[in-house]
Amino acid sequence: MTRHVVRTGLAAVLLAAVSLGSLQAMPAFARKYGMSCKTCHAPFPKLKPYGEEFAGNGFVIKDKDTPRYFVDTGDPDLSLLRDLPIALRLEGFLAYNNAGERQLDFISPYILKFLSGGAITKDIAYYFYFFFSERGEIAGLEDAFVMFNDLFGSGLDLFVGQFQVSDPLFKREVRLPFEDYAVYKAAPGDSRIDLTYDRGVMLTYGFDTGTDVTFEVLNGTGIGEANVFRSFDDDPYKNVLLRVSQEVAPAFRLGGFGYLGKERPEETVNKVWMAGADATLSVKPFELNLQYVERRDTNPFFALILPPEKVMTRGAFAELIYLPKGDDSRWYAAGLFNWVDSDQFDLRYTAATAHLGYLLRRNIRMTAEATYAFRGPYERHIRLGTGLIFGF
Repeated sequence: MTRHVVRTGLAAVLLAAVSLGSLQAMPAFARKYGMSCKTCHAPFPKLKPYGEEFAGNGFVIKDKDTPRYFVDTGDPDLSLLRDLPIALRLEGFLAYNNAGERQLDFISPYILKFLSGGAITKDIAYYFYFFFSERGEIAGLEDAFVMFNDLFGSGLDLFVGQFQVSDPLFKREVRLPFEDYAVYKAAPGDSRIDLTYDRGVMLTYGFDTGTDVTFEVLNGTGIGEANVFRSFDDDPYKNVLLRVSQEVAPAFRLGGFGYLGKERPEETVNKVWMAGADATLSVKPFELNLQYVERRDTNPFFALILPPEKVMTRGAFAELIYLPKGDDSRWYAAGLFNWVDSDQFDLRYTAATAHLGYLLRRNIRMTAEATYAFRGPYERHIRLGTGLIFGF
């Protein structure tokens, strides 16, 4: 018992140590327009509403021209970028973890990511990132899409490629805590359907009433490698998601979504439906994000016997962010509560996370985080970590 207390105390002291952190913001955009990162992020990589609008406009600020962005070749039908917009994300941690054998671990580099994105020409943009290393392996491309802004003057935005299904809800890649949004990853049995990465198309439209509508058509197979026929989708089905959100008041937004899909990797079919609700309440200096998801699978183990084993899964998360001085805050705090319940025992998870951060500069952020799992693969699981996050 004494040794456990000493080691836990040592881990807490070592939270003052430094490791490398993550970059999800694109400093190339700040360089392009000559403005501060806090224009779109507070703190980075968390997007402000203005940052959401900037991304939704094809990474272009309306009525703000950058004449040297393209090379003048004398050909009006050629759009050629003068410089390729790039950024890097390098992430590592010093962590204490009591799962299995209690240990201190230098988790560095945890991620080495190359990002690029920007306007290719008027109303056409691209974005992608490539993992040179993710948890010690070359993971390759995750987000990688082309965006058509204001398609044919209709007000529709079209995204084609691979992206996170949950992006219209809450963006996992720009969350502040290291702890993930667990319900987005919950998939029972051998199902490849979840709310993280997939390939397909996404259409978005915003009404003057403050109503936003998103429609996605997806393979439902994730972003794994192609099969022997050079196809990514190995069944005849396409999955769909519809999400509607409404700005109820300037500081309050409500949303709901429905997902329908099928998957047949071999001989049997698994039918999946999901439905959920989300809400964001911003009352300075606090922001509260809420998500609930209900899911049903008819045969996630793809069993040949009848009747197949059905699985019910549901979950939620609540995230509270505190910015004492709004966009100008040098320090901030965040709390995240995850809950997942399922007929499949090993998917059950309940955890609470406390996260603190301090901005040394607008693009340099110190973090310290503690997570306690009440329920999961390792009950009474404690994880402590610290890091520095650079944007360059």
